[in-house]
Amino acid sequence: MKNILLMLSLCCFGSAAQAAVQGKEVSYEAGGTTLKGYIAYDDAIKGKRPGVLVVPEWWGQNEYARKRARMLAELGYTALAVDMYGDGQVVDNPKDASRLSTEVSTDLPLAKARFEAGMQVLLNHETVDANEIAAFGYCFGGGIVLNMARIGENLKGVASFHGGLGTDHPAKPWKIKARIISFSGEADPMIGADKVAAFRKEMEAAGANYRVVTYPGAKHAFTNPEADELGKKFNMPIAYNAVADKDSWSQATMFLREVFAKK
Repeated sequence: MKNILLMLSLCCFGSAAQAAVQGKEVSYEAGGTTLKGYIAYDDAIKGKRPGVLVVPEWWGQNEYARKRARMLAELGYTALAVDMYGDGQVVDNPKDASRLSTEVSTDLPLAKARFEAGMQVLLNHETVDANEIAAFGYCFGGGIVLNMARIGENLKGVASFHGGLGTDHPAKPWKIKARIISFSGEADPMIGADKVAAFRKEMEAAGANYRVVTYPGAKHAFTNPEADELGKKFNMPIAYNAVADKDSWSQATMFLREVFAKK
């Protein structure tokens, strides 16, 4: 009986000590605009840890972006899904998504200010090691994080998932500080082989530490399980690809361990 009670006690104690990912909304500001992000971290981990910014798809800082932030928190990082539109705007149709994403992506000072405002929230968080910051971006967000790397933001690493590779602000030689990894689908009409080749050429000329991964048969938005439904609803060439999703996440998490020297 004593042994049974001891085992129950240990089990209860173990459960209490297990990881507990916390996620909450945070408000901050850039250029007079209120931004609403979502921060996630494991409060069972003691001490400071690396931080990762998550820049969402063109739909805005929605549940998918938050899910990725929580997934990063489960790996031991503090993650912030940022707001690039203001007031936490989330849209449900391509027309509004295109309008908002274009406003930000074509205005580099605006994108920079909103990205840096989110980064400051992460830097100031009690759980974050301010010297260890990276950024993940999806679709629209993938293009944003690549542009932040191009202009020399102080990031250890940048991962772009089906993000735009073209830019009006190509990287200058030796300007990029971050290591870069980019994941694209070879069946993505928005990111064709010509754009991948041009991106490689740009990165080589800039002296960047980069890697490009492409997936045969994968279309745009291949990491998002909702892409199939959205593609049908709005007649967009997007689709979920479980193989590419799983592999890109695996490679990206390994990439984070490398850039943060986390064994």
